[in-house]
Amino acid sequence: MSSSFGLVFRVSTWGESHGPGVGVVVDGCPSCIALSAEDVQRELDRRRPGQSDIVTPRKEEDRVEILSGVLEGRTLGTPIAMLVRNKDHRSSAYDEMQHIYRPSHADYCYDAKYGLRAWAGGGRASARETIGRVAAGAVARAVVRTLCPQVEVVAWVQQVHHICCPVPPEEVSAQAVESNIVRTADAASAEAMAAAIREARGRGDSLGGVIGCTVRNCPVGLGDPVFDKLEATLGHAMLSIPACKGFEVGSGFSAPSFTGISHNDPFCMEGTRVRTRTNHSGGIQGGISNGEDILMRLAFKPTATLMVEQETVNDQGQSTTLRGKGRHDACVLPRAVPIVEAMAWITLCDHLLRQRTVSAARS
Repeated sequence: MSSSFGLVFRVSTWGESHGPGVGVVVDGCPSCIALSAEDVQRELDRRRPGQSDIVTPRKEEDRVEILSGVLEGRTLGTPIAMLVRNKDHRSSAYDEMQHIYRPSHADYCYDAKYGLRAWAGGGRASARETIGRVAAGAVARAVVRTLCPQVEVVAWVQQVHHICCPVPPEEVSAQAVESNIVRTADAASAEAMAAAIREARGRGDSLGGVIGCTVRNCPVGLGDPVFDKLEATLGHAMLSIPACKGFEVGSGFSAPSFTGISHNDPFCMEGTRVRTRTNHSGGIQGGISNGEDILMRLAFKPTATLMVEQETVNDQGQSTTLRGKGRHDACVLPRAVPIVEAMAWITLCDHLLRQRTVSAARS
């Protein structure tokens, strides 16, 4: 099972949803980077369950324990191990599902591939695995902001079902995103989205949507062609997030509606800096960052666990029905925002440390 991501900055998550705990090991972090448990906890608090009435009511503090790699508030350059203990797991809610395959979950696929699965809570297929990603993202953020203080990563809920946030990416602020429980960039949109999520939850249904993410003030030169283009590794990172079913950079799937003349980004000079007049490329050309804002969009499916009866089969091949139990998000997007940001920071950090090696060789 592939549980690691990154080449130089290497992140390996571990643990099951209803096991004793979940966590991450971060290898390749430079030494002497300022890092505290509070830095990590701040991001985990944005991801944790039970933070509003539109997310899962599972009550977890998600308190991080840094087990290695940090001394007196600075990284040692050795592997950083972090643990979050599971305290409010209720495996009995999944007893009925031990032998029944939940529609659109990984149950059947895990059984077919491994011959065994952690049926309580979904094990590694649970979104609780992303705790390790968010913790590692806090480390990556500390590294990138130490080396390049101007870099900013902001993600936000751009769409829930048919409700769209009208704020353009260049105007989205982290403060606006964190000012509402949906984590969108517009107050009126937040109210409408929250109402739609509550309505879906009330009828046992769920909703999907789109998360936008922008990287501002990205250094020029990040990305390793041919197979490790920046958008390729960002796509790998984002599509590995549970429930993410689509990814695009820049004009993305709207590109076919352009002509070459209208789509090209003409270069110009702004003082001594090379800029582009438009940004259909989304800040990446030839797989390498060009210094413009990196613009991404991620499509998330509706949550698969539904509180209505659905047809399915069991592990003996017999037809049956199943109604969802347990505590689940009716829409994953509000809690997915910090996960998207974390995977962006991890990817940027890995490419930045790779580029430092290239720059050192050139000099």
